[in-house]
Amino acid sequence: MVAFAVTDWDDAYENGRNIPGGSDYPAAWVEPAASFRAAARARLDLPYGEGARHRYDLFLPEDAAKGLFVFVHGGYWMALDKSYWSHLAAGPLAQGWAVSMPSYDLCPEVSIADITTQVGAAITHAADKIDGPIVLSGHSAGGHLVTAMMCEDSPLSDETRSRLAHVLSISGVHDLRPMLRTERNAALQLDMEGAEANSPVLKRPLEHVPLTTWVGGGERQEFLRQSALLSNIWHGLGCITQDVVAPDRHHFNVIDDLADPNSAMLQTVLGSGGEGGQ
Repeated sequence: MVAFAVTDWDDAYENGRNIPGGSDYPAAWVEPAASFRAAARARLDLPYGEGARHRYDLFLPEDAAKGLFVFVHGGYWMALDKSYWSHLAAGPLAQGWAVSMPSYDLCPEVSIADITTQVGAAITHAADKIDGPIVLSGHSAGGHLVTAMMCEDSPLSDETRSRLAHVLSISGVHDLRPMLRTERNAALQLDMEGAEANSPVLKRPLEHVPLTTWVGGGERQEFLRQSALLSNIWHGLGCITQDVVAPDRHHFNVIDDLADPNSAMLQTVLGSGGEGGQ
């Protein structure tokens, strides 16, 4: 018999100090993202709200888009913005999808519930510009935010919900209750009621939307558990789910496959025919 117990919750959710070269991120993404933006066919800083960070970038394929692929960034709901990730649009674009990447306000200036509402508004705004199916992806805190979009209390409109073809949560945090035990909660300002109200694992999913949770095999145990947890629970609620553990990937490079149109990750959610993995 093996017993498990977390004694240091900050370490359990700390990636940078536990990955060789982890201190190089997110700076390593700045130059490739900027270079991609400069060369891409794109509409940058489109407003979806009144705030300074209520902006998204929309990258467009050469021909009519097959649909809309959304990437929501991470940073523990308290750091970073859309500008770090532009190069990850390369994969969906090569498959013929338009790609939207939003920024949002950060904790502690706003709550996680506020951020969820903002991301819903950003997706809705982009969906009005691009026809066809919608595939949502997000990394870390972004994984939480995109899975919140496929809950029964999703902030998305009924029309936008009906177009959801797949949701991909990469290294997502789907149960927020452990955050109460971390020093980060000084910024997140969660109490148990708020953590429960904003945890997708405690909600019912939209049954028509397939879910893929994707996590690196070299990640912290808590991220492996968080991914398996959501897929397991939602499978029991009628959702089509799969949990993929990618070997030789850690929390920061697990997203690299988004940039490769032939990667297993994109083939899973987009398919070779660009039909949202369905």
